[in-house]
Parts: sequence; structure tokens; C-alpha cells
Amino acid sequence: MISPFERLVAFRYLRSKKAEGFVSVIAGFSFTGIMLGVATLIIVMSVMNGFRQELFGRILGLNGHMNVYSLNGPLYDYDFLKSKVEPINGIEQVSPIIESQALVSKSGQSMGVMVRGLSWEDFANRPLLRDSIESGVLADFTGNKVAIGSVLANKLRVRAGDTLTLLSPQVKSTPFGSVPRQRSYEVGLIFDVGMYEYNSGYIFMPLDTAQTFFQMNGSVTALEVFLSDPSKLDQIRDVVALTVKGQAGVYDWRDTNQSFFNALEVERNVMFLILTMIIVVAAFNIISSMIMLVKDKGQDIAILRTMGASRSNMMKIFMLTGASIGIMGTLMGAILGIAFALNIERIRQILEGLTGTELFADEIYFLSQLPAVIEWHEVSAVIGMAFFLSILATLYPAWRASRLDPVEALRYE
Repeated sequence: MISPFERLVAFRYLRSKKAEGFVSVIAGFSFTGIMLGVATLIIVMSVMNGFRQELFGRILGLNGHMNVYSLNGPLYDYDFLKSKVEPINGIEQVSPIIESQALVSKSGQSMGVMVRGLSWEDFANRPLLRDSIESGVLADFTGNKVAIGSVLANKLRVRAGDTLTLLSPQVKSTPFGSVPRQRSYEVGLIFDVGMYEYNSGYIFMPLDTAQTFFQMNGSVTALEVFLSDPSKLDQIRDVVALTVKGQAGVYDWRDTNQSFFNALEVERNVMFLILTMIIVVAAFNIISSMIMLVKDKGQDIAILRTMGASRSNMMKIFMLTGASIGIMGTLMGAILGIAFALNIERIRQILEGLTGTELFADEIYFLSQLPAVIEWHEVSAVIGMAFFLSILATLYPAWRASRLDPVEALRYE
């Protein structure tokens, strides 16, 4: 326990006199370093958590948690497989889809896109698509009308009601040789899902229209399976694989995004280690300032010892003095980091307005807004680590103060 006497002396040393200003400056830098290190670590980890959660949330909002596909080309009898898979406990929705690449052209401009065919009901049952419609109405997703992303619409300079031409990689034979299949479609919907990759490179069309365009009558590419509880993915995948064994194969979203998922995890861990070094450096500053304070207060320590203060008293005094710097810096850094993370999108917009630059390009980061999700257990871990380093940094200077010989300190007074 810390006695009132120890608290009094410790806090008196924190309020240095003019002659001790240099020690106070170093202590101020230590306080600032701890505060900025904790705040930066909380902000960066929150942004990376938000980026990861938002990105995978949007990916899984547009794609199934797992896919059932044919081992030999197109998937026929998909209605039969759907009837076998859909009743499995934990499966929320099963959607037959067609997915293939194509070339879209309009007014002399051409670019490659991914065309996805799905039924009107499945399109309407995906909230991320249904709620992101900017132009047109949901009922327009039928016949020869397609849905395109807002970025793609801007590139092609089209609006709802305009037409565009799609060229299939499949060819058809003519008297003049083989030529790519092409057909014109009307833009029925324009959507913005908040993810650049889908807004710029995907076209959705009704399933029967896609079957005709890609010459897949009576078949689809795969069945997309959505789960009610994604945390049970592994066990449900095993049940689905057993159900369709010998008829189809199964893969989940982790298989198609494994390298991306691993890259995010590695980046997150490396950033945590790098930013932790800021707190470690600040802890070394605490050691420096406390060693200088012990040296400067040598005669005071000797006088206190001769008046009856024990070595334990002196060690507690200097531990409390140094730890107070780290603890206050940690608390201020946590408050600053949490406040910044909660308002990071607003801060980004203000900074972009002041500097006239784009700080978060959606074509680079895939998202149109800067996300931040505060994981409170991570915040607690950061605060706990900073507390531990701050206290650890005071042990050696406090031990030196407790071992100081009063006779030697007062000999040359």
C-alpha cells in the first residue's frame, strides 16, 4: 500500500521547480510519447478492424458463405441439389447463380466485367443489393434489363433506361467464321454497394437471361449457400459436402479469399508490433527522466533517509512518481484514441476539405468510407500493456534511489 507520506513526496517531485526544468521537460516528452503511442495504436487497430469487418461483410453480403459446384462443367439438376441442401439446419438461403466474364461496350468504350445471373427473388433477398439501388426500381430487374454499379455507369456514361452491349467469350459460327456472341441490354438498375470492386466491375442480370446469353439452358455455374450463423461454417460445410458427395463439390468464401484474408491478418499483427514500439520508446524516456530525477534528488533522499524513511518508502515514492507519468499518459491516450476512432470519418472529411486531397481513395481501399470498429478487449489490452511498461520502467530508477547511501550523498554537502 502507498502511504500518504509517499504520495505527498511523489507528487511533490512531479511539480518541479525552475532549477529542475530539464527533468520536467523529459517527463513531459515521456507523457506525450505514451499518450500518442496509446492513441495511435487504438486508432490504427480500430481502423483495421473496421476495414476487415466492413470488407468481409460486403463480400459476404454479395456472395454466399459457401458454393456448391459441379465437378464436371455446368451444374445440371440444380433444383434437385437445392432441395437437398436447403433443409439442412443452419442454412438460410440457397441461390442458383451463373457467373462468367464478359466484355461490355458503350459509345466506343469497352471494359471487362463479371456478369452474375440470379433470379429476381434472390436479388431482392440480398439487403446489400436491394437497399443500394440509386436509380431504377427493384421491379425493373427482369427480362433484358440488367443492374450495373454506379462507377461502371459513370465510366460508360449511361443512366437507367440506356442500353449497353455485352460480348460473351463464347463464339458462334457464321459464314464468315467464328465471332463472339453479343447482345444489347437495357440498364434497369444502378446500384452503389459502397465497394469499388463491385461498383465498377459487376453486372447483375436475371437468371433466365444469363442462361440464354451464356448458352447454359437448364444449368447454372453453382449454388450459393447463405448461413444464418457464419461461425458454424465448418460444421455446416461438412454436412453439405456429405449431402452432395458424388454429385457436386463444395468450397467456402475463405478458399476464394484466403490470400487476401491472410494478408490482412499479417498486416494487422505487424502494425500492432510496430506501433507498440512507440510505447516502448516512451517507457525508455520514463527511465531516463527518473534516473535524472534520482540523481538530482540525491541529497533530498539522504535527508529523508536520516529522518527515518526506509528503503521501501523511497522505492515506492519513485515508482509512484514515474508510474504517474505513464498512467496519466495512457489514460489521456486512450480517451484521445477512442474519440478519434468514433469520429474518424468526419475527421477524414474535414482533413480532405482543408487539404484538397483525397486521403482514402475507394479504388485503392475498395471501400467508399473510412470504417472504424472499436474492439474493447483490444483497447483494454493496449491500456494494460502501457500500464505494465510504465510501471516496469520505474523499477530500476526506484531501486537505485532505495539503495542510495545517505552518508555518501551528504558527504560533500
